[in-house]
Amino acid sequence: MRRLRYSINVTLDGCCDHQAVSPDAELHRFWGEAISQADALLYGRVTYQMMEAGWREVARTGRAHEGMPDWVVPFAQAIDKARKYVVSDSLAAADWNSEIIRGKDLREAVEALKAEPGGLIATGGVTLPLALSTLGLIDEYQFVIHPNLAGHGPTLLAGLPQPVDLRLVDRREFNSGAVAMLYERR
Repeated sequence: MRRLRYSINVTLDGCCDHQAVSPDAELHRFWGEAISQADALLYGRVTYQMMEAGWREVARTGRAHEGMPDWVVPFAQAIDKARKYVVSDSLAAADWNSEIIRGKDLREAVEALKAEPGGLIATGGVTLPLALSTLGLIDEYQFVIHPNLAGHGPTLLAGLPQPVDLRLVDRREFNSGAVAMLYERR
């Protein structure tokens, strides 16, 4: 059975808005390696479209957008290469090495994906991971906690209907003061 890992950047006060943190070269390398370890990415429509808008062109041209440092290119290329599954009933098409999962029971669709041959499936974002966690489908939680306070949301897994008991399995500190922690569900 393939494992499903939820990975996200989060501030000390729980904000998981991608604009609330400032990943540096070291963190982009970390996230690029994490994405490269996954056989597939599972996104909701909003996260898929945000990632596509931010990284597809960078990966294809090998050049960062204006105002971006060049060290983001390998991260973009890791996302570009990955097989992507997009949970959406409203997205008309997805052509970025992607397949749309639509009109299905989420539990059934994700359990079928996890039962296929292969390795790790990675997910990110806010809405889909909340639904996946509520259904007990996430096996691992990977949080990079940044040493800042955002003072706003969205907040990590807000609305989770029941606690999820976790066990720390890996920890890594970065020069920026951010800390990556990997947890497994008990």
